[in-house]
Amino acid sequence: MCRIYGHLGGDLAHHHLRAVSALQRHGGPDARFSAAGDGWALGNNRLAIIDLDGGEQPYRLGRDIKVVFNGEIYNHTELRRELHAAGYVFHDHCDGNVIPALYHRYGLDFVDHLDGMYAIAVLDLRAEPKLVLATDDAGMKPLYYHENGHELYFSSELPALLSVPGVPWDLWEEGLDSYLTTKTPFGERTMFDGVRVLPRAATAVYTRSGGLKISKRAESAFPAEDGGDLAAAGARVREMLRAETHRLALADVPISTITSGGLDSSLVTALLAEKVPHVHAFNIAYTGDWPFDEKRYAREVAARSGATYHQIEADPATFPGLLDEVVWHLGQPNADPITLSTYLLFQGVHDAGFKVTLSGDAADEIFGGYGRIRDALLGTEDWPNGYVEALAAVPSALRQRLYTDDYRELLRQKGTEAERIERRLRADGGDRLAAITGFEVDERLPAYHLRRVDHLSMAHSVEVRLPFCQRSVTRLARRLPAEHRVRGREVKRALYAGARGLVPDSVLDRPKQPFTLPITAMLVPGQPLHGYARDLLSGPSLALGGQLDPKAVAGLFDAQAARPNDESALAIWSLLIHRIWTEQLARGGAGERRAA
Repeated sequence: MCRIYGHLGGDLAHHHLRAVSALQRHGGPDARFSAAGDGWALGNNRLAIIDLDGGEQPYRLGRDIKVVFNGEIYNHTELRRELHAAGYVFHDHCDGNVIPALYHRYGLDFVDHLDGMYAIAVLDLRAEPKLVLATDDAGMKPLYYHENGHELYFSSELPALLSVPGVPWDLWEEGLDSYLTTKTPFGERTMFDGVRVLPRAATAVYTRSGGLKISKRAESAFPAEDGGDLAAAGARVREMLRAETHRLALADVPISTITSGGLDSSLVTALLAEKVPHVHAFNIAYTGDWPFDEKRYAREVAARSGATYHQIEADPATFPGLLDEVVWHLGQPNADPITLSTYLLFQGVHDAGFKVTLSGDAADEIFGGYGRIRDALLGTEDWPNGYVEALAAVPSALRQRLYTDDYRELLRQKGTEAERIERRLRADGGDRLAAITGFEVDERLPAYHLRRVDHLSMAHSVEVRLPFCQRSVTRLARRLPAEHRVRGREVKRALYAGARGLVPDSVLDRPKQPFTLPITAMLVPGQPLHGYARDLLSGPSLALGGQLDPKAVAGLFDAQAARPNDESALAIWSLLIHRIWTEQLARGGAGERRAA
C-alpha cells in the first residue's frame, strides 16, 4: 500500500516533487522513492505490508517500463509463478513487482489479470513516451489528475496534487449544489473545475501528441440466476464471502477488523476470526450517553467470534478541533458526519499497532441494503425523485431557500445534479433494482464511501481491505434474483440468511440504524459543536461567494434551537463542513483568486 504521484509533460523541480511526497507521507511513512527524467517523474510513499524489506518503486522492466502502484494485488503469487515460467525475473516478493512484466506481456490488457485493489501508473518510454493509469473494478484506490493538453499530473490525494505549480484551484461553480444534493461530488467530478478522479474500472492512456483517452473496462452482464431458495442463496453468499475474507487475510503484518455492530462488519469479523484466531476487532463510541450507540452489539460479535475487542472512545468536546484535519485529509467536503467517526476509529487502529484492517463497506450497495433502495422499489413512477431526495444532505426545497437569487439562476441555466441523476436512473430501463445498483456501484460507492475510507484510514497509515468489493462477491450479489436481495420491506435478504448462525441473533434481528455521529443531539445550544458551527456560519464573510443567503442560514440555527431535528442538524453540519473547506482554500490562496 502506497501513495503515488507523477507526471508526463511539463518540468517539475525536485523541490516540488518532494513537496507532493511530503503532503502524502502519512499514507506511506515507511519509505520514499522517486525517479525523474526528461519531461516525466514518478514517485511513491510506501506503507510496507508485503515483503517488508523489498518494495522499492518505481518497479522497472529494463530501462523503458516503470511503474508506481498503490494498493494490494491478492493474486501476485500466482502471477509471479506464471510470469517466471515465461522468462521474467523478479528481485523481491512484493505484490506490485509483477506489474511491469504483466504490462510488457499483455499491454493494456494487463489489468484483466489483476485481482486486488489498486491505482497504477505505468510509464512506457518505448517510442513516444506514454503514461497509462488504471483503477480497480470497485474504485477502492482513488487517483486524481489534471490534464491540460500539454501535460498530465496525478496523485493519490487532492491536497498533494493541488500543490503542483500550474494545477488550477478554480472552483466548479455548481459544486455547492452537487455537494448538498449528494453529500460529496459523484462520478469523475471534484469541487475543482480542473481536477478529475479516474473512474472505477478505468484505463487511461496519455501521450503529448494524442492527449488523454479514458476507457471503462467492459463489464459482464448481470442477468439474474436461479439462486434456489433463500437458504441456498444465503449459503452461496456465505461461502463466497468466506473464501474472499480468508484470502484477504494474507500480509506480513498483523491484521485486524472493524466491528460496528451491524450485519456487514459483524459477518466479516466472524469469517476473519476463522482464519486469524483472536483477531483484534475495533469499534468506536462516544463519551457520554448518545443515540445510535452500538457498543453492546459490537461486544457481542467480538465475544461470539473469539476476537480481542477494542473500544475507541471519542469525546465530543474535542470534535471542533478535529474537523479542520478531517476536512483537509478528504481534500473536498463530504457531508456525512461519519467522516469524523471514521478518522478517530482508524487513529485508534493505528495507535494499537495495526497497519491492516478489514471492513464491511459496500454490502448495502450490492445486496440492496439501504432504505432508499427499498422505498424506490415500492414507489410510484416518480421513484427517481424520491430516491435522489434520500441521497441529499439538504432537501431540495431547503436548498432553494438557502441559495441566493443569482445562484438559483445559474443552476437553472446549467442544470442540477439532481436532474442529472434522475435522467440516468430513468435511462437505465424498466429494471429499477438494476438501475439503482448500477448507479450506486458506479458513482456513489467510489465517491462517497471508498474515498472516505481510503483517505481517512491512510491519514493514520492504515490499509483497509474490503471483502464485499471483491469481484466474485460483487458479481454473485448482482446476479441474485431480485427477491433474494429486496422483497417488500425486507433488505439484504440473502446476506442475512448467510449470516445466520455466524452472527449473534441480537445483531440480525435488531432494526438497521446508521453508523454515524449523532449530530442532531450534538447540534443543540450548549453543546461545543453547536457554538462552533454558529460562529463559523455567521457574519458577512458567508455571503462573499454569492451562493448562500446568510439570513436563510441563520434561520437554520433558529429552527434547530426551537425544535432539534435531523433535517436542520444535517443541513447545519453540511454547511459547516463546506465552510471549513472554503476557509482552507482561502488560507491557501484559492479563495482570493476565485473572488478576483
